[in-house]
Amino acid sequence: MSFTPQRSIHVVAGVITDARGRVLLTRRTEGRDLAGRWEFPGGKREADESAEAALVRELQEELGISAVVGEPVINVPQQYPDKRLRLDVRQVPRWTGQAKGREGQALAWVLPEKLPLYLMPPADRPVVAALLYPDRYLVTPAPGKDDHAWLDALDGALRQGVRRVQLRLPDIETSRRERLIRSAVLQCQRAHADVLINGDIRLARELGVGVHLRAAQLPELERRPLPDGQWVGVSCHGAEELRHAEDLGCDFAVLGSIHDTPSHPGGTTLGWDAFARLREGVSLPLYAIGGVGPEDIGHARQHGAQGIAAIRALWPQVRTAQPV
Repeated sequence: MSFTPQRSIHVVAGVITDARGRVLLTRRTEGRDLAGRWEFPGGKREADESAEAALVRELQEELGISAVVGEPVINVPQQYPDKRLRLDVRQVPRWTGQAKGREGQALAWVLPEKLPLYLMPPADRPVVAALLYPDRYLVTPAPGKDDHAWLDALDGALRQGVRRVQLRLPDIETSRRERLIRSAVLQCQRAHADVLINGDIRLARELGVGVHLRAAQLPELERRPLPDGQWVGVSCHGAEELRHAEDLGCDFAVLGSIHDTPSHPGGTTLGWDAFARLREGVSLPLYAIGGVGPEDIGHARQHGAQGIAAIRALWPQVRTAQPV
């Protein structure tokens, strides 16, 4: 039996906004793959073009506008039945002309917070997450003996701009854990930060916040454990867990470990190339974890990640007063 290699396609797309902050989407026309779905405007890069030149050309051809290409947003590898696609998305900070669907496609100017309501191809879902949601996901460490110092450190992380937090307090007594979680939830809510509780669906429901599922919990679940509006994240280590998380309707997953870490020296690591290959199989927004920090966010985005998840790299060191 002969083997036909899949096509590899590099698609460039732009995030175009108007004076009201609305984002431009175009609708795929009849006769195309995924007809009727909405996407960020752009098209295929030719072999002799740079990504920037291709985007300028495509926006002129499709919309009749002259665009200035800005910073990268995210680069999403995605596997389709008949092709492997890389969706390379750039900001378009300036453009001139009047945008029109020159190829018969419908256009929609969409408020950013409404983007998740539009049915899109799988590769575009991580783009929406990259535009709307935090690129850093703090996983809290164990509190040690000093609860006040732990809460102070959490407050420090929030002051430094962390806006998504997983409350993970392993190996402490139940009543103390719940007391700390309740205090931490209030701190996060005051800072307008997303907050998820590790593993405890009951407490998440009670407090009206998100839950971060452990990989071991996935086989126990047949449906999303919380209603829409309460975040559901999950830790994954391979393709099967990622697919199960997507089928459940989870909002995002954490995937790793990317590099060796002090807490798991010599453990199994993915590296960035394997991360990107796993990224291809699902449309879930993904955070990379394991030996990564804020300095890796750009690199993570180039491999299809929403950003990075970390404990030490995002947790401030609180200095205690020394005796004199």
